[in-house]
Amino acid sequence: MGAEPTVDIASVYRDPPPFTAEAQGQSLTFYPAGKDRLEAMLELVRSATETLDICFYIFAEDEVSTELRDALCDAAGRGVKVTLIIDRFGASASDEFLKPLVDCGGRYLCFSPRWSLRYLIRNHQKMVIADNSRAMFGGFNIEDDYFAPPERNGWNDIGIRIEGDGVQGLTDWFARLRDWTDDDEAHFTAIKKTVRDWSWTSKHGHARWLVGGPTRGLSTWARCVTQDLKEGERLDIFMAYFSPPYTLLKRIARVAKKGQTRLLMAAKSDNGATIGATRSLYKYLLKRGAKIWEFSPCKLHTKLLVLDDAVYVGSANFDMRSLYLNLEIMLRIEDKALADRMRDFVSHHIAASERITPEKHKQRATLWNRVRWWAGWVLVSVIDYTVARRTNLGF
Repeated sequence: MGAEPTVDIASVYRDPPPFTAEAQGQSLTFYPAGKDRLEAMLELVRSATETLDICFYIFAEDEVSTELRDALCDAAGRGVKVTLIIDRFGASASDEFLKPLVDCGGRYLCFSPRWSLRYLIRNHQKMVIADNSRAMFGGFNIEDDYFAPPERNGWNDIGIRIEGDGVQGLTDWFARLRDWTDDDEAHFTAIKKTVRDWSWTSKHGHARWLVGGPTRGLSTWARCVTQDLKEGERLDIFMAYFSPPYTLLKRIARVAKKGQTRLLMAAKSDNGATIGATRSLYKYLLKRGAKIWEFSPCKLHTKLLVLDDAVYVGSANFDMRSLYLNLEIMLRIEDKALADRMRDFVSHHIAASERITPEKHKQRATLWNRVRWWAGWVLVSVIDYTVARRTNLGF
């Protein structure tokens, strides 16, 4: 008899359906599939009756962005107070494209609208807040690819709808961001102090909003995850861009030595340098017991970290920019049931991924590939970070 046909697991992968969780007073619904994520986001906009506060890094001019813009226009037309913040570096949407929103009574603000000393600092956050009572956040942007299915090489990502007192924290942060973005004369001193000091904790005490961004010392996001890695025993990272500084790499290695570390990284991206930067770290991590996979069904944009019973999810990657420069928003929830559910979620994606064993990595690590990986790490972790830090912050 002939050999059984080999099934390409990646080619038959499909995004899982939405799932819900109640954790520490927060009602959470996760949307892994682009079509479900888009429907949930538009429902949030269409159901708003008083206010809509929206922030995105990328806002394109395509089918999805047009549908969202028109839904925002409809909301403004029925009397909803609509405020949209986009990052002028990341967003290609023009003033002409967004003019209908203004004509309907809404407004939009641009983070770093012109070349200045703050231009290369990214407002990398993504959020939609309706009536200060329900919200959606995550890693996705407003562009067709972020809602396309894996068979069309759409971005693998998560959108999270939240209801509970956590929405109050997100609303408070958006207000600070709006006031700062709306002030052309705003100085970095104010935002750096806010990024360093601001966090929000739920009344239950185990759900926190953390922010990242330019500051002296560590932001609340970087400070909290650094401390957790110092003490953690079990770690799962499902991450689009992974090139942490050596200090955090050593802490990940410490957890890996216990045999409890799974890293699910990108095999496909829109930026080859980020993949090279990540692969340059594999040898170090594999030698210390980390188990590594690469997700190959489509481009990866997910940002998820599970450490012991703590779940981190939001806009931040695990690289120098997201840890120390970009404005980011992350939700940390310490809840065992949620952590177990998110580990199952990681396992679902691992089943469609390629295991990177020490042997596989050695086979890949030709001289030419090592040079390319090293160049990617220098570009992503040294040059881009150093230029942005020195040019824009004056340190």
